[in-house]
Amino acid sequence: MRKQINTIFCATDFSKLAEQVVGYGITLAKELSAKLIVCHVVDFPTVTMYGEAVAAPIEHQNRFMDFAKNEINRLVGDAPIDSQALVTLGNTTEEISRLVVDFNADLVITATHGRSGLKRFFLGSVTERLMRTLPCPLLVLRGAKEDAATAPSNFPFQKILVGCDFSADSDLAFENSLSMAQEFEAELHMVHVVEPSGYKDLFKMSAESGEKFKQDLYDMIKERLQAMVPEEAMNWLTLETRLLVGKPYAEINRYAEINEIDLIVLGIRGHGMVEDILMGSTTDRVIRRAPCPVLSVCKK
Repeated sequence: MRKQINTIFCATDFSKLAEQVVGYGITLAKELSAKLIVCHVVDFPTVTMYGEAVAAPIEHQNRFMDFAKNEINRLVGDAPIDSQALVTLGNTTEEISRLVVDFNADLVITATHGRSGLKRFFLGSVTERLMRTLPCPLLVLRGAKEDAATAPSNFPFQKILVGCDFSADSDLAFENSLSMAQEFEAELHMVHVVEPSGYKDLFKMSAESGEKFKQDLYDMIKERLQAMVPEEAMNWLTLETRLLVGKPYAEINRYAEINEIDLIVLGIRGHGMVEDILMGSTTDRVIRRAPCPVLSVCKK
């Protein structure tokens, strides 16, 4: 059941939020005795963020890459872990995806500023693109402001929530959440959200029939949730199963906040349609408002 994490890959752009990502990576690498790779991608189409125009490309490229390597070394400092500073040139999403494969990373850590709506659509999001392309789980920290992030204040993880909708990506998320629960000896909260819009016929029934149908539905879902857990895991696992009613992203975040969850684990489908870009998937929406880090797992 346990998925070994030997190599952790951190992506940083040297913002205050991204600095906390490196701190989180150091904490996890210590806990798991894993190697930490801290990466910065120099993306020349957006090189004006460094404050100067490119007149001599090679000279500027070398200076930016030297600066980035020094910054990474400063962020990692003398942390007692096996670490590597990695600076590369190119498109941020493509380079990170390539390097994660090259270094056979088991976990990637990044951050998002939680943008939504048209602002998110026009600006794009490296994190949301990585969620759909990486071959390994992505741990996302969210910051509402430049200097605010979900820091590892409660670590190791004591309570882990996994969203279960019985899809293939949800099953993969459950496998990863079970592994994390075993690694950190954490409580595992399996949550399924029933959307009322999917049961319109329920409201056409009599009160008595409707209540019986509702109870039968809840019993069936609870049985399915419990059946997902291997029998041998029950010897060590502290398990909670919960059925919630409402919009999945809102109910998951509400439950996480009320129950002081330390990590949310969700599956995500691959490349989405235009509606997914504009509106966002459940995982996207959870991340934008989550009170704790979110581990997204994409089924390839």
